[in-house]
Amino acid sequence: MKTKVFHFSRSRSNVNPSPLDLSSLGGPILYSKSTWKYLGFIFNRKLTFYNHIDFYSNKAISTVKCMKILGNSTRGLNPNQKGLLHKSYALPIALYRFQLWYFHRAPLLYPLKIPGKLQRRAAIWILGAFKTSPSLGIEAITGLMPINLHLQKLSGRSQLCAPSLPPNYILYSLIEAKPNITLSYHLLLLDSLTK
Repeated sequence: MKTKVFHFSRSRSNVNPSPLDLSSLGGPILYSKSTWKYLGFIFNRKLTFYNHIDFYSNKAISTVKCMKILGNSTRGLNPNQKGLLHKSYALPIALYRFQLWYFHRAPLLYPLKIPGKLQRRAAIWILGAFKTSPSLGIEAITGLMPINLHLQKLSGRSQLCAPSLPPNYILYSLIEAKPNITLSYHLLLLDSLTK
């Protein structure tokens, strides 16, 4: 049997709590870790998700580095194909479960720092530009949306999913004790057309 204990704290100090001694009960001594991974999410005690962002953004940056090998093949890739590779492979890795840490009113200076580096590295690779080129300029030429605007777009789209769920969906029972959903049927619904 495996036991996991999570300890969250709002204190400003970064000190882990003292070890939990279970030897009197016949168990081990439990030491707390600074981070832990659960179902692909990386948590820390303060739930800042910086480790989660760092892990997946660096994984996406290494993906972009490996994509440079594809450009060295016989014919190479044109910029449209490079942009499509970045949008379909690197960005989904970097923004894995961004709903955990993205909130449009929260300070996002650090969370957007490393995905911004990824976006810059990908734009330089797509264009074959110099490393000293301005970020916003090469992102505009390549057609890559700035990462903060891309997150706003994805957040808006993910919020549209919940209202489109059927009324007997389990999510509604978790949100409210009695779901108060008034159904407004579409005018072209088959039942309303036959009456």
